[in-house]
Amino acid sequence: MTKRYDGQDEPAVDNITMEIPAGQIVMLVGPSGCGKTTTMKMINRLIEPTSGRILIGDDDVTHRNPDQLRRHIGYVIQGAGLFPHLSVGDNIAIVPRLLKWDKKRIAARVDELLDLVSLEPGQYRDRYPRELSGGQQQRVGVARALAADPPVLLMDEPFGAVDPITRQRLQDELLRLHDELRKTIVFVTHDFDEAVKLGDRIAILQKGSRIAQYDTPDRILSEPANDFVRSFVGAGAALKQLTLTRVRDVDLHEAAVAHVGGDPAMAIEAARALDREHVIVLDEQDRPQRWMSLTELEDSGALTGVARDEALECVSLASTLNDALDEMLTSSHGVVVVTGRRNTYQGVVRVETIMDAMENLRRSGEPSGTAS
Repeated sequence: MTKRYDGQDEPAVDNITMEIPAGQIVMLVGPSGCGKTTTMKMINRLIEPTSGRILIGDDDVTHRNPDQLRRHIGYVIQGAGLFPHLSVGDNIAIVPRLLKWDKKRIAARVDELLDLVSLEPGQYRDRYPRELSGGQQQRVGVARALAADPPVLLMDEPFGAVDPITRQRLQDELLRLHDELRKTIVFVTHDFDEAVKLGDRIAILQKGSRIAQYDTPDRILSEPANDFVRSFVGAGAALKQLTLTRVRDVDLHEAAVAHVGGDPAMAIEAARALDREHVIVLDEQDRPQRWMSLTELEDSGALTGVARDEALECVSLASTLNDALDEMLTSSHGVVVVTGRRNTYQGVVRVETIMDAMENLRRSGEPSGTAS
């Protein structure tokens, strides 16, 4: 595809050709003004290409009605872009209503998606964007983009306007959702570390969206194609390798667990059997709620109506070991809780596990025959 603007000598996008594998996350990165956002917006024809073709599967969508096309491609922008006068539920329901879904189907879909992005439907459905945090608004933005179950999701620096901690959690949420839904995602970012963490493949673009390298994060870090890529990756490429190791790639440890509404005495017995001083309390869907000490469990009603601790340190199976280490450094338990699909409890990661992984990574990077 090529995009030329009137009055400009050079094209904004100069004959870019890419194939994006179905079900993968492809990150577009590059310096400001290189054309990465223009390239992405041509996919759903928010920007019309001057020439070229766009195929989704075998369907050339270049000549389709653009409004109809956009209703079948999810789109998430920085700051979520929610309509402030509409409730959360109505924001999510916009595209299904345009597609003339019936009310019952729309209501079920809204609740399903709120649950999917870890927002309790009964608590958030009728709220307005101004009543949500930045991270919560961004989650609703993702839910809205998924409302009509599109095969392709476009994300234009969606996490750029939130604080670093919220950004990390939103990244983890996206990886968890992708593991569950397997959507094809094209994601624009200026943050190379974000590209390494999220991407199955990364396209590093130069001016005019010329592709300097289009490859897996591992290959780009270990075999940069040229000096431009090398300078863009920057220092610390070896340390960035830690971002390539996922929590699901290491052995998890067992923690003592209890369930909301369960017997505190049995929870204490289970914790002592594992030589633990705390238990992780799960709800009826096995989602982690909070840590409780054995002293707290001595109260016979300790497990009745346990509220979720919003500060509970959790990572997903798709999170990186770097993320797990960050969470662990703020944890008072020396471990971080790991969740899987629908935020269900999977186990815990201990600091020793991360240290072992770092040592293995260091050894694998040593030249053959080097003594340790």
